[in-house]
Amino acid sequence: MKTSQIPFRTLREAPAEAVIKSHQYMIRADLIRKLGNGLYTYMPLGLKAYRKVENIIKEELNASGALEFKPTVIVPGDIWKESGRWDTMGPQMLKAKNRGEQDMVVSPTAEEAYTAICRAGLESYKQLPINMYQINTKYRDEIRPRYGVMRGREFNMMDGYSLHADDASLDETYQAYARAYLRIFKRLGLKVIPVKADTGAMGGSGSEEFMVESEIGDDTLILCDKCGYAANVEKASCAPDAATDNDGKPQVKTDSAIEKVATPNVFSIEDMEKFFNSTPRRFIKALIYRVINSTLDLANAPFGKDLKTVKEGNITFYPVSYVCVLIRGDLDVNEAKLAGALKASEVCLAEDEEIRAVAGAGHGFVGPVSVKCPIVQDLSVCDMHDAVAGSGKDGFHIIHVEPSRDYKPYITTDVRTVKAGDKCACCGGEYHTSKGNELGHIFKLGKKYTESMNCTYLDQNGKPAIPTMGCYGIGIDRVLASIIEAHSDDKGIVWTMSAAPFQVAIVPIKYAGAMKDAADKLYDELTKAGVEVLLDDRAERPGVKFNDMDLMGFPIRITVGDKNLPNVEVKKRDSDRAELVPLETAADCVSKMVKDAFAELNA
Repeated sequence: MKTSQIPFRTLREAPAEAVIKSHQYMIRADLIRKLGNGLYTYMPLGLKAYRKVENIIKEELNASGALEFKPTVIVPGDIWKESGRWDTMGPQMLKAKNRGEQDMVVSPTAEEAYTAICRAGLESYKQLPINMYQINTKYRDEIRPRYGVMRGREFNMMDGYSLHADDASLDETYQAYARAYLRIFKRLGLKVIPVKADTGAMGGSGSEEFMVESEIGDDTLILCDKCGYAANVEKASCAPDAATDNDGKPQVKTDSAIEKVATPNVFSIEDMEKFFNSTPRRFIKALIYRVINSTLDLANAPFGKDLKTVKEGNITFYPVSYVCVLIRGDLDVNEAKLAGALKASEVCLAEDEEIRAVAGAGHGFVGPVSVKCPIVQDLSVCDMHDAVAGSGKDGFHIIHVEPSRDYKPYITTDVRTVKAGDKCACCGGEYHTSKGNELGHIFKLGKKYTESMNCTYLDQNGKPAIPTMGCYGIGIDRVLASIIEAHSDDKGIVWTMSAAPFQVAIVPIKYAGAMKDAADKLYDELTKAGVEVLLDDRAERPGVKFNDMDLMGFPIRITVGDKNLPNVEVKKRDSDRAELVPLETAADCVSKMVKDAFAELNA
C-alpha cells in the first residue's frame, strides 16, 4: 500500500490528556482518534495492528481446541437478573429499555449470555465439555476513563467460556488456556507474569492474571524471587508474623479484666503509639465497613436477623449491611479480600454517621466489645494478647483485651494487605513489589452462574446435574497499548514484527525518476514474497518522512536515495545502524530479516 492511499495525519505533540507513551503515540501516529470521553475510533493503521493481535489470539485459541462463537452485544436484562448481577454489578453497567419496555444491557462481560445460550441446547453429559470464545465489543461506564485505549469505556475483549461435568475437566481446559495465553503473549513480544488473583465480581474458586510489568500499571504485584511466587496485591498472602510486645517478644495472655482508659484527642494509631508509649502491634484496629450486595448468609450473624434482603432469580443478597473489621494496628485492610470473604460486590469505609449508629462512637474509638454488627477478624489478631482497642465511647480506649475472651468474631480470615518486606507464604523469602497491567485473566467460576441460571444436563445415571464453568479473557486494546508501552523510544513506536501495521516501509528521498523505479521494484518484489509493505510516495521533505516512519514504528525501513543507488539503505527500527545493500538483493535480504524476526517470536 502507498501512503497516498491512507487518510492519515501525524502530530508533533499529543493532547495534554495523553500522559502515557501508548496514548501519546497512538494519537500522534493517527492510530486512534478520540470520539468522546473513553471512546476511541481505530483509524486504518491502528486497525491493522489491532487485527494482528486479534488474529494471533484466534490462531492460538483455535489450536488449543476452543471454538469461536459470536453472541450479541446488546443482551436481555432478564438473564442478568437470573444470575443476581443486575444490581450487584453496579453503575458501570449501561442499561436501557427497548420499545417494549424490556430491560436491556450493553454487555460489560458475557457470562450470562454464554450460560443462557448453552443451556438452550445442553441435554446430556455427552455434550460436555463445551469450550467457546468470542471477540466482541464491551462497554463499562468507567468513572474515570484514562490512558487512551488502555482503560476506555468501550473496549474489545476476547471472552472464552467452558462448561464441564467435573472439576478435573475444568482444570484441563483452564490449563490449556493458560498455555495458549503464554504463546499469544510470546508471539506478540510481551513478557508476562502469571499471578494469583482475586476473582472479584466474577466469583468462583480461583483465578490467575497475566500481567506485564509497567510503570503506569494499575495493579501492584507481590513477587518473591526466591521461589517465584507472584500474586496481585488483592490476592496475595504472606507468612504469619507474631504479634510482639514493646521488647519484640511474643505477647503473653493476661487474666486482667478489661479496663477503660480516658484518651482525649487520641484518634489515630500514631496518637495511640504516643499516648500508650507502645508498639502498634499491641493495638487492635477496628474499622466499620459498609457492605454492598453481600450474598453471604448473615441470618445467624450477630445483629443479622433484621437485615433487609432482596431476591433476584435464585440469588438472595443484602443490599446494604455493615461489619466491624479487626486487624493488628500496624497493618492495613485489603478491601478486595474483605469483599471476597463477604461475597459482596463492594465494600467501603462507613461515613461518620453510620459508624456512630453501629459502633456507638466516632472513628478512632470503635471497639470490638460493644459494636452492633458482625465482626470480621483478620488472622493477625488471633495471637494477640493483652491488647489495646477502642472502647465504643468517645474519648476512651480499653486495655487488657483478650480476643478469644472478650468478644466473638463472626468470621476469622485473611483480610491483610501484603507489602514489600513481608515474608513469602511459600518459602519464607522476602517479598518485593512491582507495578503491572493485567492483559489476560482466567477464572474457575464453578457453579456460580450455571446454578443461579438453572443450567442443567443429564449425567451418566440419567439424573439432572449442574455443570461447572470456566471463564477466560484478554483485553485486546490493552494488549495493543502494552506492546507500545514495552516497545517504544523517544522517537515513537518500535513495533514487534507480529503486531506492526506494515512490516517494511520503503522511503524514497523523492518519488520520481530512478528512485521511483527502485522503490516500485522493491515494493513489487517484497509484496510477492508475502511481506507487508508501505511505500511512502508523499511529496514531503525527507526529514518529515523519516520522522513519520519512526513515529509509526515500522520494524524495517528501506531508504532509496539517488546518492546510494544502485544500493539502498536498510535499517531496523530498533537499531541505530543502517546497512547499504545492493538493490538487486535487497528484497531477499529484507524478506529474510522479516522471517527471522517471526521465527524468534514464534520459537
